[in-house]
Amino acid sequence: MATSKNLALPIGYLLQDYIITKVLSTGGFSFVYLAQDLNKEVVAIKEYMPTGLALREEGATVLLNSDDDAATFKHGLKCFFEEGLALAKIDHHNIVRVTNFFRENNTVYMVMQYERGKSLQDYILSQAEPVNENFVRRVFSELLNGLREVHTQKLLHLDIKPANIYIRLDGSPVLLDFGSARQTLTQVQSKLSPSYTPGFAPPEQYFERKQLGPWSDIYSVGASMYSCLVRSAPIAANLRVKEDFLAPAVKVGKGIYTQELLTIIDNCLKLDYMARPQSVFSLQKALLINVPPLIERRSLARKLKDVLNKPL
Repeated sequence: MATSKNLALPIGYLLQDYIITKVLSTGGFSFVYLAQDLNKEVVAIKEYMPTGLALREEGATVLLNSDDDAATFKHGLKCFFEEGLALAKIDHHNIVRVTNFFRENNTVYMVMQYERGKSLQDYILSQAEPVNENFVRRVFSELLNGLREVHTQKLLHLDIKPANIYIRLDGSPVLLDFGSARQTLTQVQSKLSPSYTPGFAPPEQYFERKQLGPWSDIYSVGASMYSCLVRSAPIAANLRVKEDFLAPAVKVGKGIYTQELLTIIDNCLKLDYMARPQSVFSLQKALLINVPPLIERRSLARKLKDVLNKPL
C-alpha cells in the first residue's frame, strides 16, 4: 500500500464551500490546491497529507498506511491545525493570510488568500544578472516586517526560501508556506521526507533542533539574499559543517553589491547560530543603513509586470 501513488483531490471536487480548480503543488507533507468559494473568489487550500504516513488511492478520504502510524499522523494533524490557528491570528501585509481551516476527509485543510504575482525564485531565474541591490534591500526589509510579527507570536517559519517568497504585482513581498508543523512531525517520524530545503536550512535544522530560534529563520533569509546574488542555492549547511566551501558574499559579490550588504549576507550565513543577527529587528536595522538611492516603487512594479508577462 505504501508504494502506491498518493492522489490529489480531483478537479471540480466540492470541499465544503470550495470548488477545487487546480492542483498547485504536491509534496511529502501537504497538497496545495487552487479553489473558488461560493462568491467565485479565488483561494489557495493547503491539505495535510504526509505521504509517508497516509494515502489516498481513490475518492477523497485520507487513509493511514498502517495502524502503527496513527499516533504520529494525529500528532502531525494537531500541529498543522494549531499552526493554522496561530497564523489565522496574524493579519499582516507581508504574511500569507489564513482565512479558514477545517476538518474533512479524515484530514485538515487550511484556506489562504490567493496572491497574484510571481515567486522570488522565478523572478531570480528570469534575470540574466544578479538581482538589483535596491530590489534585494527593499523586498527583504519589507518581508522582515512580516517575519517579525511571526516571531512575536512565538512561531518560526523554518522554510524561508525564494520559492516561498511571493512578489505581488505591486512589488510587495508575502511569505508563504510555513514549515513549523512539518519540522515538528519529522522529528518523531523517520519515514517522512526531510522538512528542510538544502541550501536554505540552517545547520541546527539538521542536527541540533533544540537550538532553533529566530536566528534560524535569519540564516534562511541570508541564504535567500545570497541566491539573489549568485542565482542559485548556497551549499547545504550539513555539507558546510563538514568542510565549508561556500564562497563568501563579500568575495563573489564584490563590485555587484555594496560591502555593507555583502557583509550582512555573510553574517546571516554564519554556521554558529550565536554569530548571526539574533533578531529580525537587528537584521532589518542593518539592511536600512547606508541604503543606495532606491528606485521608485512604481517603476519597480512596472518592471515586475513586464517580467511576469514573459514566458519562463
